[in-house]
Formats: sequence, C-alpha cells, structure tokens
Amino acid sequence: MASARVMQRVRTVSALRRAMAPWRSQALRIGFVPTMGAIHDGHLSLVRRARRTCDRVVASLFVNPLQFGPTEDFARYPRPIHEDRAKFAGAGVDLLWEPAIAGIYPAGDRTRVHVSGLTDAFEGAARPGHFEGVTTVVLRLLNAVQPDELWLGQKDAQQAMVIERMVADLLLPVRVRRGATVRMRDGLALSSRNAYLGAGERAQAVALSLGLRAARAHLVAGERSAARIAAAVRGVWRRHPLVHEDYVAVVDAATMAPLRTVRGRVLVAVAARVGPARLIDNFEWSGR
Repeated sequence: MASARVMQRVRTVSALRRAMAPWRSQALRIGFVPTMGAIHDGHLSLVRRARRTCDRVVASLFVNPLQFGPTEDFARYPRPIHEDRAKFAGAGVDLLWEPAIAGIYPAGDRTRVHVSGLTDAFEGAARPGHFEGVTTVVLRLLNAVQPDELWLGQKDAQQAMVIERMVADLLLPVRVRRGATVRMRDGLALSSRNAYLGAGERAQAVALSLGLRAARAHLVAGERSAARIAAAVRGVWRRHPLVHEDYVAVVDAATMAPLRTVRGRVLVAVAARVGPARLIDNFEWSGR
C-alpha cells in the first residue's frame, strides 16, 4: 500500500539524481507532480493518479519567485512545510524534492522560456510575466527529474495548455497528463489561496463554481452564444457582492481564442477577487 512506502527527501539536483539512479537502472516508470506547497486534496489526487500509472512518484515543493509579480503574494504565500511533507508521505510519494531558490536559479542565471500566443490573454494579461516564470521553472524541474509523466491540475487550465505546448515544441520526452479539478462539497475549487479567505469571503467564493454551473446549464439547454453564456456567470456573481470579476471567458479549448459561438471543444474560464484572494475556475465542454 502507498502509505507503507518510505518517502525520501532531497534538496539538491545532484541528490535528486542519485536517489533516482536505481529506478532508472531498473527502467521504472516515473511520474512527477510539481507543486508550490500548501498541499490540499487537489495535489494529492494528482499523486494518486501518478501512483496508478507509474512505478515511482516524485513531487517537488518550490515556491517559484519568478511567477509572482512585484505586488503579488510571494512573501505571504502559505508554506506549511511539515504538514506538506506528511501529506505527501501519506499519499505515497517516493521522493520529495525541496530545492532552494539558488538551486533553480543559480548566480548569473539569464535564460527564460516564453510561449507566445497562448500566454497573452486571461491569466497572462492579468499577471504580466507570470507564464514566463511558470514555463521557465517547469522546464528546469523537468530537466532535473526527467520523468515519464508530468501531472497537472485542470483548475489551472491555461497553465496546463501552455506547458503542454512548451513540451511539444521543445520535443521533451514526457507525457503531460491532467487531473480533474477537486472541489469542496459546495463546489468551491480547492486552491492554496483559499486559506486567505475569511468566513464571509469563503461563503461568497462559491459564486465562482455556481456561475460555472449556470453556464453549463445554459449549454445543456442548447445555448450557443458565448456572450449569453458569460452573462449567465455574471448573473450569479451579481448576487455575491464580495466577488469582483477579473474575467469571464468562453474560448476554444485548444487555442484559447475567444468565441462568439460555441462549437467543438470549449473552455469556460473565470477569475475573480474575493477579499485578499484571487481565485480561478473553469470547465471544458464538447459541443455537438
């Protein structure tokens, strides 16, 4: 059983590679789950998925400074390291990598990775430089771990799409896989930033998933106007005054191109500020 495994912990790239060398000599299949910590059931669901498809699972804990803007929450981002380690060990992680910033961005570092087009709108527009920070760190993590599978969460759909594009464009020998968004009973998507919410804010944050539920109901009923689908989300949000829209988007799920009419596979994605937290959520829909 996964809980019986002994989880190793390493800090440096050299120690990481030494720990993985016996697995490579046995041609074991390796899954990788990169995280910034503040681990919740969404992260652990990715570990469990990786356990089912791989022989060994590596996870990383690294709060990446490069993907935070100058006014964002890098300094106060939650870092419950002891709790995170215990959760990963319990979920069956075989090797936990906790690199220092200097281990990822050594002195004299100048190289950055940019994926054009997919990073221009929505999260990219709201957080300038964010995706360049994401792709740069993920490429470095992948180069160090060299896994067979990379597991990402659907909640960060645009991020997953950008990483998939980077992996394909740079001919990286890794299969990128997505795990479904994990939610609280009332529908709120699990997020490390939910910890910022006070009780009143938490009660209203469910508006993100309620708005998406309304959008899905319109699609099921046959609505194909992107504007009216977005209006359904905003109609729910108007009843939740602590929810301040960043964007409501109805886009092509493969290209992130905005749509006027729903056709094929689409992504309905939202972002809003609720008190001190900026939250995102989405769902995919395949039209007929």
